[in-house]
Amino acid sequence: MPHSYNYPALVERDEDGRYVVTIPDFGWGATDDATLDEALTEARDLLRELLAATMRDGDDLPTPSRATSQQAVIVPPLPIALKAALYEAFRSAGVSQRSFARDLEIAESEVRRMLNPDHGTKPAAIDRALHQLGKRISVTVGEFA
Repeated sequence: MPHSYNYPALVERDEDGRYVVTIPDFGWGATDDATLDEALTEARDLLRELLAATMRDGDDLPTPSRATSQQAVIVPPLPIALKAALYEAFRSAGVSQRSFARDLEIAESEVRRMLNPDHGTKPAAIDRALHQLGKRISVTVGEFA
């Protein structure tokens, strides 16, 4: 299970001078913009969608590779990072949604919503669910690069 959902991105200029951003660990998807700052902002949305699509498909999330000096690191929006952490911890635990709901003393439908990357879930609920799975959330705050 990845301990971080920050992924290195490759930034290139296309023939029109636009900045094109890809996240190689996923192997698909790209975004672009006229300025580097905007392209990197768009890359956060791209990463959110890459994580969500992988979760919707029921696939394993790729482990983030180490960024090279030529790569930017894209930090996903907090809600999808929390959902990704829960998704991976739940899959690793090998429990059913029904038994997990019983352990949390909530309805199974609530577990489905918590695991749905497109449904808003309060961070406290995800924290409680992760705790039940033996995981904890750790937050790091840093400077913009």
